[in-house]
Amino acid sequence: MSSAATPTPISYKDAGVDIAAGDALVERIKPLARKTLREGVMAGIGGFGALFEVPKRYKEPVLVSGTDGVGTKLKLAFEWAMHDTVGIDLVAMSVNDVLVQGAEPLFFLDYFACGRLDVATATAVVGGVAEGCARSGCALIGGETAEMPGMYPDGEYDLAGFAVGVVEKSRILDGRSIHAGDVVLGLASSGVHSNGFSLVRKCIERAGAALPARLDGKPFRQAVMEPTRLYVKSVLAALAAHPIKALAHITGGGLLENIPRVLPDHLAAHLNAGSWPRSELFAWLQHTAGIDDLEMNRTFNNGIGMVAIVAPDVAAAVAATLRAQHETVYAIGQIAERGAQAAVVIR
Repeated sequence: MSSAATPTPISYKDAGVDIAAGDALVERIKPLARKTLREGVMAGIGGFGALFEVPKRYKEPVLVSGTDGVGTKLKLAFEWAMHDTVGIDLVAMSVNDVLVQGAEPLFFLDYFACGRLDVATATAVVGGVAEGCARSGCALIGGETAEMPGMYPDGEYDLAGFAVGVVEKSRILDGRSIHAGDVVLGLASSGVHSNGFSLVRKCIERAGAALPARLDGKPFRQAVMEPTRLYVKSVLAALAAHPIKALAHITGGGLLENIPRVLPDHLAAHLNAGSWPRSELFAWLQHTAGIDDLEMNRTFNNGIGMVAIVAPDVAAAVAATLRAQHETVYAIGQIAERGAQAAVVIR
């Protein structure tokens, strides 16, 4: 009787998962995460779960959570080997959303998935995540790195982020106090942020070799990949000093679809076209895509990344506080009775 041949051993690394590389990445991440520590962190990177204690200064704390990704902007990060700022985008997309409820972001967790783990690339990405957290005053207290052979092409990865914030129950922003005559303030964006990149990529493809060398004083690629602006610290300062009725983070859907999310049904926002400057980047995108203003305003932020709605008598003071926090602020419109018109009218 013949015995079956002993199979050749196959390790987890042979199957495409490098545990040692994952361990090396964790060791590189730990000092980055330590730089984001803040009050409330009880246990962070390394455990099965991260522990966080809500600051005791809140009397009736309400937790606010948000999750998002970076989308197809990552395709350009792969193509152009620009990995160090997409982590900032990841943080910004979630913490800016949490902020519009009036909440202070407390902590953040990231999810990094790839087919084959490149430690240097992953470290650059997570370094951006840590930078975004530091700029937002929230702690990077955990995350997950998933190496999944066959799921992603070599050199590509995907990102997701999860933020939790806290707001005093009595200070939740819900838009119910908005009235006709209130002022709409627009806070300038840093560029395209992280929405509309499927169209951005189509424009780059259409332009081919005729891409501009520079836009808005920056090399073309830098202008396109400029990370999403983090509004947390400046807006929290304004909230602490003034009554703000509502905030809207201008993401996918642009001004046309995001402002209505915070308006009572009977009100509309009338925005004044030309009340804020148009960047060379957005002008190039519109010209290259050959689209009208309506399509631009529901695809891109068009230069306004956050909107604040305030009473007329405090508008100047709110704008001054935001400018003191290094925001560029424009009075871009006012609230009116809606009637039969659209929720956002740009004229």
